[in-house]
Amino acid sequence: MKFLTRLIIMALTILAVAYILPGIVISEGLTFEGFLTALIAAFILGVVNAVLGPILKTLTLPINILTLGLFTFVINAFMLVIVAWVIPGFQIMDFFSAFLGAFLISVVSAIASKAIS
Repeated sequence: MKFLTRLIIMALTILAVAYILPGIVISEGLTFEGFLTALIAAFILGVVNAVLGPILKTLTLPINILTLGLFTFVINAFMLVIVAWVIPGFQIMDFFSAFLGAFLISVVSAIASKAIS
């Protein structure tokens, strides 16, 4: 049940970020198809974070230490770009939009995890 709740919250967050930021686009917009695209994106983002996240964070540990952990947001933006590359209908126009979108998604995800647990 917690997994499904987190997935729906993440999908709604992706929809909200796509609505707020002009550089992130869900082609169907705020429709049911747009929500399904965001739901698939949330699931794929969870898989990418679970599989690639620890590998990338381990490989970039020295840079992460030098930047006091701020490089993690760059890694999250990179993983968001990977998700946008895989899913048709979900586009990210530039790296700044990916960075800001990943930051907002990370913040909402952390708050939702604390609230659900």
